[in-house]
Amino acid sequence: MKIALLSRNRRLYSSRRLIEAAQERGHEVVVIDVLRAYMNIASHKPSIHYKGEPLESFEAVIPRIGASVTSYGCAVLRQFEMMGVVSLNESVAITRSRDKLRSLQLLSRKGIGLPLTGYANKPDDIKDMIKMVGGAPLVIKLLQGTQGIGVVLAETQKAAESVIEGFMGVKADILVQEFIKEAGGSDIRCFVIDGKVVAAMCRTAAPGEFRSNLHRGGKSSLIKITPEERSTAVRAAKIMGLNVAGVDLLRSNHGPVVMEVNSSPGLEGIEGATNKDIAGMVISNLEKLTPGKTGTRGKG
Repeated sequence: MKIALLSRNRRLYSSRRLIEAAQERGHEVVVIDVLRAYMNIASHKPSIHYKGEPLESFEAVIPRIGASVTSYGCAVLRQFEMMGVVSLNESVAITRSRDKLRSLQLLSRKGIGLPLTGYANKPDDIKDMIKMVGGAPLVIKLLQGTQGIGVVLAETQKAAESVIEGFMGVKADILVQEFIKEAGGSDIRCFVIDGKVVAAMCRTAAPGEFRSNLHRGGKSSLIKITPEERSTAVRAAKIMGLNVAGVDLLRSNHGPVVMEVNSSPGLEGIEGATNKDIAGMVISNLEKLTPGKTGTRGKG
């Protein structure tokens, strides 16, 4: 099978592992910098060109699209889909999961546990919004933030009001969420493939930090999840329409709550914590896919 890996850096751990796993199974992998791909959007023969040459005869595509290039990356991925190439995760599902507000609304509609979350547009509504999510301490998140960037813990009412006013003053879109104190600075990353949690790890924040992201100095370790946590992760990935997903959970007093559903979950932390060949599982699943398997096409 000829596989296109959409990655801007083939040296990243996740990209390297996916290439290795695919080649071990006899597949050919071509790494494509998504920003260098350009498209001919034609009715009868849509095509993609890369560095002056047409991209042809691909059977599958693995999107590793960074958050900063989501719009263009998903446009390229849609073009592959129009050409009949099977995608590990479809463009609609990726776009859906990358929109923090929309993803939370979709999860909420299906009854998935979530932190109390507020969203407002005007400074006049700040105090009521803070009250709505249970008051300080609370977490303020930029909608466009990734890897813990743009996430602020406001420990007092005044601090929360000041930070929210500041973000609103520069026209930044934010969410305000309750702070799950009982989680103790830890969260759970569940790696879901084809409707099953194949691995899970606990991520614990570095001393003096409340964000557990590994990019922020957090540490990962093996964890045994509960049946409720497993079910929540599987349902969250399915609601997003993602065949492969990293679902981040917090253990709260009222059960597991979903923080985020990641469409391009990193492999380094989860493989290191669990000692499992997650990359191999991803490629094995890709071999079984047919176009449209996740059922997201045509659904906004």
